[in-house]
Amino acid sequence: MNHPQPVSGTKTFPPPALRDFLRDEWPSILVLALALFGIVYTTVFRTPMTIYWIAVAPVIGAICIFTRWRELASRDERMRMAWRQIWHWVAVIVAMHLMFVIEVTRTVNADDTALAALVLLALGTFTAGLHLAAWRICLVGGIMAAGASGIAWLGRTALLWILASLVLIAIITPVALHLLRAHKPKGAPEPTPS
Repeated sequence: MNHPQPVSGTKTFPPPALRDFLRDEWPSILVLALALFGIVYTTVFRTPMTIYWIAVAPVIGAICIFTRWRELASRDERMRMAWRQIWHWVAVIVAMHLMFVIEVTRTVNADDTALAALVLLALGTFTAGLHLAAWRICLVGGIMAAGASGIAWLGRTALLWILASLVLIAIITPVALHLLRAHKPKGAPEPTPS
């Protein structure tokens, strides 16, 4: 897609590289923002967020489908992928609801149920990324899993520092890859993420 070039001497905001990055990466950024909001809220306020995690699961599932949808060529491939993702996320949501039922029967407390829901969501996000061959979705699932571990084991300050570091890594990695692609010499091979 060709973007109109600004007239020499005028500046555009946001810069074209940032605009292109946001256009390409908004699904991963949205999933990361939803996950981080829940983790930080739980950490700071020590409030169980079971319902939040159950509500976020279908949103992440829809974003996973949208992300891969535009990359597939045929309608049959798209429908196969969409149905696999739908069933994958239905299974994750059912497992999360089962944790909620266990809490209601009082065999597990609300904090543990919310943490278990986050772990299930992290696993669901990571495995969805594996099935879609979408490393960014896998990265977000890993950050969610690290956040769940941090909520369980670390104090608030340490967890927030670790989350801040993970967010920086999650933002810098795609930005660096995008900038490398944008500034590569013509005819040079594409950098591949490892």
